[in-house]
Amino acid sequence: VQLQASGGGLVQAGDSPRLSCAASGRTFSTTVGWFRQAPGKEREFVSAIRWSAGNTYYADSVKGRFTISRDSAKNTVHLQMNSLKPEDTAVYYCAAGSSIILTSISFGNAYPYWGQGTLVTVSS
Repeated sequence: VQLQASGGGLVQAGDSPRLSCAASGRTFSTTVGWFRQAPGKEREFVSAIRWSAGNTYYADSVKGRFTISRDSAKNTVHLQMNSLKPEDTAVYYCAAGSSIILTSISFGNAYPYWGQGTLVTVSS
């Protein structure tokens, strides 16, 4: 599975960009997640979606501002980011994996497939 993340760039605080994660090679695995890593910080979970059921999960820091969704026809997962803050600045990665149990959904080690990352810089 190859994952291609896109949609990053330089944005203003309060903007609402959308990130996309397109898969190639084979059908999406069961769960697709977004993680981010800010400069000098550890990677952290942002959001995830169960491909078949559509269940969604969010980190507290983005709940109510970010929305994850899937486009089955295009084999793509989107992360709509609203009301961006400077602290949202990070490289955003999408990841995929199957048979990820709920208690592991926020752990990057549970995802075997990763995209290359896309940088989102939020200026104040």
